[in-house]
Amino acid sequence: MREYLLVLCVAAAVTYLLTPVARRFALRTGAMAEPRDRDVHAVPTPRLGGLAMYGGICAAFLVASSLPALSRVFKYSDVEATVVAGGLIVLLGAVDDRWGIDALTKLAGQVLAAGVMVLVGLELITLTIPGVGAVSLGPESVILTVAITLLTVNAINFVDGLDGLAAGVGAIAALAFFAFSYSLASGGVTGGVAQDRITSPTLIAVVLAGACLGFLPHNFNPARIFMGDSGSMLIGLMLSAAVISLTGQVSYANLSAEASFPVLLPLLLPFAVLAVPVLDLLLAVIRRTRAGRSPFAPDKEHLHHRLMEIGHSHTRAVLIMYVWTALLAFGMVAVSVSGGPLPVLACLGLAAAVALVVSRVPKLRAVNPEDR
Repeated sequence: MREYLLVLCVAAAVTYLLTPVARRFALRTGAMAEPRDRDVHAVPTPRLGGLAMYGGICAAFLVASSLPALSRVFKYSDVEATVVAGGLIVLLGAVDDRWGIDALTKLAGQVLAAGVMVLVGLELITLTIPGVGAVSLGPESVILTVAITLLTVNAINFVDGLDGLAAGVGAIAALAFFAFSYSLASGGVTGGVAQDRITSPTLIAVVLAGACLGFLPHNFNPARIFMGDSGSMLIGLMLSAAVISLTGQVSYANLSAEASFPVLLPLLLPFAVLAVPVLDLLLAVIRRTRAGRSPFAPDKEHLHHRLMEIGHSHTRAVLIMYVWTALLAFGMVAVSVSGGPLPVLACLGLAAAVALVVSRVPKLRAVNPEDR
């Protein structure tokens, strides 16, 4: 755990120090987010925060490769595939941040980055299904890997609409995934069956969490810099890499029948971790398609926009989105390590009810316009 904590701190520190450099570079190159009708910021703000995040991620992986316990992870191609594909998607995002590219070109670039990740060696090799066992995947493994990557990348990209939102949601998601995969590695979820290969997704998750936390002080309201597509797509790709590494390479062959729920966790946890951004993505696609517009056409009807419309301030809307994400993500992790889902689900139900009431507070009282 100490080595993971060190790597997290390295990613956070390097990202934090590089972010002002990325800001100055964005100002010099004109990579600015000009205010639009659907935006909530009122002044032009530099982008390209993803460059600083990628620098912190590479530095953390470099340190991890020299640490005794974590260096064995680099015998496999998971981290290498994540770094190479991450570099491609940051480059794609940086081009979009500076010059802007159309949705179809951006989608093609995302497919390319996911394909490179597969070529370097990270893909869904097997799926373990309760009652069936490990199922080897054929050519469909590439399609599933690319599909998971595209879904995750665009879910995080869609939720990046308020200061600090994508960075905070990314950090919460990564920390929840780290907690689950670390518990799985130590046998805490699998009933004492340790899994050596689980260190790959654990390392990817903790490094991503560090980069998000290091960027957040510069990005929280009022933001001095935006991560841009270079950052939001990087978060999505690394989350998908952790999911794919975990789901496709963990064996549950020695588990008892009573451990059927933990078997499902690698499949269920990504949906719980990303439930809020994925829901926002699906609602946006349905809303825009029904209106006869492109699914990628921007609007101002995302979940965070609606929170502000009912009376929450910018900061409160972001914090509420944090709470929703944390409830779902860490709730699923708590279920996995508790030995039984019912007590945890009962507590989660109560917490979710409180969160829902807090979210609707402006509707339960007269809203003062000055609080908006």
